[in-house]
Parts: sequence; C-alpha cells; structure tokens
Amino acid sequence: MKLHCEVEVVSRHLPALGLRNRGKGVRAVVSLCQQSAGNQRRPQASSDPGSQPPAFLFISTMKDRHGTRYQQLKENIEQFFTKFVDEGKATVRLKEPPVDIRLSKANASSLKGFLSALRLAYRGCGINTQLSTPTPVKTSEFEKFKTKMLITSKKDYPLNKNFPHFLEHLQTSYCGLLRVDARMLCLKNLRKLDLSHNHIKKLPATVGDLIHLQELNLSDNHLESFSVALCQSTLQKSLRSLDLSKNKIKALPIQFCQLHELTDLKLDDNQLIRFPFKIGQLTNLHFLSAARNKLLFLPSEFKMLSLEYLDLFGNPFEPPEVLPTIKLQAPLTLLELSARTVLNNRIPYGPHIIPFHLCQDLDTAKTCVCGRFCLNSFIQGTSAMNLHSFSHTVVLVDNMGGTEAPIISYFCSLACYVNSSDMLK
Repeated sequence: MKLHCEVEVVSRHLPALGLRNRGKGVRAVVSLCQQSAGNQRRPQASSDPGSQPPAFLFISTMKDRHGTRYQQLKENIEQFFTKFVDEGKATVRLKEPPVDIRLSKANASSLKGFLSALRLAYRGCGINTQLSTPTPVKTSEFEKFKTKMLITSKKDYPLNKNFPHFLEHLQTSYCGLLRVDARMLCLKNLRKLDLSHNHIKKLPATVGDLIHLQELNLSDNHLESFSVALCQSTLQKSLRSLDLSKNKIKALPIQFCQLHELTDLKLDDNQLIRFPFKIGQLTNLHFLSAARNKLLFLPSEFKMLSLEYLDLFGNPFEPPEVLPTIKLQAPLTLLELSARTVLNNRIPYGPHIIPFHLCQDLDTAKTCVCGRFCLNSFIQGTSAMNLHSFSHTVVLVDNMGGTEAPIISYFCSLACYVNSSDMLK
C-alpha cells in the first residue's frame, strides 16, 4: 500500500538540543510494508502459527530511493493528527524512534485510506489491503509527481505525453505555441504559469479555472486583449502577479480591476491608450510598469493607488488642458439622478434587478473629486500630478527628468469645480 505525498520527518529531540527542523517536506512515496516470511531476518515469536509478519513504514525519496524503514508499528504509534486530512495533511507520531512523520500534499481520499490501514497496523489487526514489499522505488514513479517543469525550447516540448499532474510551476517559453495547450488547463495545482516568448493570440476562459494560480507570465506574445471572463473568474481571489508586457494590447476591460489580489502588474511595450478608469480598486497593487505605451493621461482613480514602484517612461503624455470640458446638465435627467442615488448610497444592483445596459452605465460612472459619483453630467479637467504622490519609487517619465503626468479629474457640479479649481492650475 503506497501513498504519494510530501514528507517531513521531525525528531522530537531537536528542541532539547537547541536545534530547529528545516520546515520543508520533500516528495516521497510512503509505503505500508510487510516483510515476506522467507526474507525475515528475525522471525516473530507467536502462538499463532498463521500470524502475519508485523507491518512497518517505508519512506522513499528521490535522493534516497532505497528508503528508510520505521520497523515496528504495532503499539508504537503515540498519536495521529488528522485535523487537516481533508486538505491532504496529517502527522503520525511514533514512540520509538521519537519522531513526527508529517504528510502533506496528498490526495485526501488516499490519505484517509492509508491512515485507516496504519491504525489497523498499530492495533495489530489484520489489514485487508495487500501490503507492499520493501523494494527501491523507480525514478519514473517520482517523475509523474514533479511539482516544477521548465521547458525552454521547441524540441523539449512534450507532444505524446501529459504534463505531470502535480505540477505547481510550469514554464514553456520559446516553444512557438500558438495557443494555450489544453493539457495545461488540467493542472489544478498550478501556482505559477510562464508562457512567455511564444505566439499566443488569445487566452481561453478556462485559464480562470486554475483556482490556485498566483503568477501568470504572458510576456512577448501576440495578445490583443485580456478577456472579461478571466477578470470575473477565480483569478479574482488567487492571481497576484501578471506580466502582459511585449504584446499588442490597446485597452484593458473595466472588469480588469476586479482582480483585487494583484500586487505586481507589467504592461510594458504594448499599445495601451488608457488604463481602466477603475484602477483605484486594485488596492493591493505595489508594482506597476507600463513603459513605452501610448498613454495620453491617467484616470482620476489613479490617485487612489499606493505603489512601491511605478514606471511610465516613454508614454506620449499630453500637457494638461487649460480649459475644462463642461458637460453639465440642468436640470439633471431622471437617469442621472437615479444613478447618483444608487451609487452614492451604495445600493446593490445587478442584471437580475435592473436591465443590463443600466448596469453597464453604473459600472462606468465617474468619481468626482468630492467622492460622489456622476454619470453624464460633469466637468472634466486635467492637471499635472507628481507621480511621487502615489508611488515611493518613480522611474522618470521622459528624458528631461520629469516625474509628472496629466491626470483626469471629474467634478459632479460647478460648486465642486470652483472649490477644487486649484487642482487644475
């Protein structure tokens, strides 16, 4: 009986010696074994001539394929720790030697079956499942449980076999890929996916099914967009780093700002003409790079960001307009009044309550400098803002040593504009 998982064996004598365990498991095959009667070096004395030889644990790793034995299990297990067994984690505490065998990253159902067999072995009961024999584990048996795979040439790309199911980090660069391989989308443990330096033009919505994905590198491809479906997928809760540099993206959807966990965003060398105007919702963003694009100005919500690093070098920012654009309506339309009431009072809305086109209008409402909202009635102005206002480190905007860029501001009324007129100077 075998269990594929990560194992860390911790001696309980370490704290008394002032030592600490390294705190990291290694991929292993844990076997519940039974020495065949003919190969037993020390036959067990027993009144029952038909009794089975005692079971023992056999742990094999890639570095030690011949394995380590924990010879006696009967009445030698002090405690089972199974609080997180549904997450594929458990600990078996042995009396002698005094060690804790920590199991992790195991299949939950396989782990439960393995622990049940261990309990039977501890009690000295018969185990219905056929037990393994203590033989060295083949290297090929570890291959399919690899957690990291780096492929950097076309000739090394696997065409006739699947990727190891337990991969957490996959890089396939310089492979000439025209699309995302469907086999990658079955790797539910993926945390880092690097598809840089390929020819990918479109991302399938099923990339959003990789529920643990934290880092996605798509630099140097042929992408022209980032789909709304991905912005509204499980990536909202998992994705922390996104590299879209060296593509052909002209704009990101409004829904892009629903990727609330993003901390690092690279958009260099695209064709961006604007940032999504709700970018201020990316409250966890610390690193933002969008050099060498076609940005003319920054959205008003850019001021809500709190960055550690910002690079906007090489964008053709326009000088601030002297005169504002006035689109005030008097009196306000019913649509404008209703929209402002819903947004200012944070009233929930959705396509199940109001028509879809009204939801789109509310999603694209402008934020006034006073914090209130406006839809179609507003004053728009631009002003030069020092980028150090929202970033600790700023790369120069141009070769002249500037760190200022034009930022759009909206005013929901003439009173707001007059009270904030110094912003446009």
